[in-house]
Amino acid sequence: MNDLNYHHLLYFWHVSREGSVTKAAERLGVSQPTVSGQLTSLEKAIGKPLFTRVGRSLVLSDTGRLVAEYADDIFRLGTELSQAIASGRSKPGRLVVGVADVVPKLLVSKLFAPVFAAPEPVRLVVHENKPDRLAADLAQNLLDLVITDAPIAPSVRVKVYHHSLVSCGTTLFAAPALATRLKPGFPQSLHDAPVLLPTDDAAIRRPLDHWFATNQLVPVVRGEVADSALLKALGQAGVGAFALPSAVEAEVVSQYGVTVVGRVPELKQEFFAVTAARRVTNPVVGELLATAKARLSATKD
Repeated sequence: MNDLNYHHLLYFWHVSREGSVTKAAERLGVSQPTVSGQLTSLEKAIGKPLFTRVGRSLVLSDTGRLVAEYADDIFRLGTELSQAIASGRSKPGRLVVGVADVVPKLLVSKLFAPVFAAPEPVRLVVHENKPDRLAADLAQNLLDLVITDAPIAPSVRVKVYHHSLVSCGTTLFAAPALATRLKPGFPQSLHDAPVLLPTDDAAIRRPLDHWFATNQLVPVVRGEVADSALLKALGQAGVGAFALPSAVEAEVVSQYGVTVVGRVPELKQEFFAVTAARRVTNPVVGELLATAKARLSATKD
């Protein structure tokens, strides 16, 4: 492929956003043949079709989707550049974080709150995935750090370093009506009670199952949910009691209107920041690691 013609790319970008040559031409203030010609030139340069026609609409091909993703970044940065020049602002710092899909998002939000309060602007980019996939991306320097609920498995053959963020007990929550039934006699009240559990890949699942068995509790499992936001939403709707780290207890009660059923200090949950190097050079990451324990540990066990 020869050097990219950004004028052609701009016309393609508008068509991809508008879904038709006609609308893109109206947006750009040019004729339809002009837009069509620019698209044809870009496709010849790339050597692959960028759109397929479905009815009267244009749908991005696989190559088109890839090009559109890069075009989004290119023209977003162009807009930022114009704004930065006009305002005299410097380019914001960038922090790219991977979050294991089983980590409660309220904990992540609490951890990164200072990023948005910092005097110097920081652009936070968050990717969610399985821990092993995130570790591989970390090893390729695609991420600055990874947040996970367990150390990266030895079977994932990448060299990483673990920094403990917080170790806390577990709190069980329920919608107010259900909590009124379950609070008296906790934890025995959980026997035959409806509960929502994390999926097997969550680090807390096996200890939670063990805790139920040790206390001779056999709850009615209404669901096993990987996504913590969905877990809280179902719990808020009264589907069942659910367990989360005590580090986010106040936020869960405040944001979801649920009630604390009981606390289990011995049911520990630990969260880690994982980096590719022992010595952290990104100042934002260094600040997060230095202050994370103070921010996340100020909670009831």
